[in-house]
Amino acid sequence: MSKQVALVTGASRGIGAATARRLARDGMAVAINSHPEERMVARAEQIAAGIRDDGGAAAVYVADISDAAAVDTMFGRCEEELGRVGVLVSNAAVTRRAAWTEITEADWDRILAVNLTGAFLCSQRAFADPPGEGGAIVTVSSVLARVGAADSVPYATTKAGLLGFTRSMARALGPAGVRVNSVMPGAIRTEEELEAFPDQAAMEHEALSKQALQRRGVAEDIAKVVSFLTGPDSAFITGQTVCVDGGWVLH
Repeated sequence: MSKQVALVTGASRGIGAATARRLARDGMAVAINSHPEERMVARAEQIAAGIRDDGGAAAVYVADISDAAAVDTMFGRCEEELGRVGVLVSNAAVTRRAAWTEITEADWDRILAVNLTGAFLCSQRAFADPPGEGGAIVTVSSVLARVGAADSVPYATTKAGLLGFTRSMARALGPAGVRVNSVMPGAIRTEEELEAFPDQAAMEHEALSKQALQRRGVAEDIAKVVSFLTGPDSAFITGQTVCVDGGWVLH
């Protein structure tokens, strides 16, 4: 297959799914990573089927990205079926909303393993031996990396960690022509938000009270920026973070 291959982690829904669809429209063959949970796999298969129905190329690869062996197997299958990954979008993340005093060591370890270690393992597997014709990594951080979150301390910590990871990887991979950037979403309306905040009227009010732009962000807003950061128009951009938050953080 001659299309450039993009692997998007955590692409069963939300930002990951919107990004997979957008990169497919950009002409890439998309590897959709899903967590092994049955309902996530089913959603991922629906995303892939929709892309194929629209004339694109997509396949689902089930793996817990915090597991190095699972990551290696996922990339191996992708290389056999779609081709070598030239674009990696590290989107997969988990969280637990609770007071920091209620976070267990197991909670902490799991959130760091998926959100940070997973990004490292996938980047290492994709680009430890750069292909020679460039490539791109986009990490999906969060505005909480800048403003903090009392009820999501480990999550905000990992999202801040991704910014340092992004800058360091930009230095490491720049000589090989691989660009590494980050996108920093604000309050984005997704399925995850609907599950976590059933009182959508209150969520709407809280989100808009922080933003300069008075509309809710949606997953496609993030996907458009990822498209830019993985495409030719950003060929001289690396090590940067693009804040896509409707004007929540203005510095």
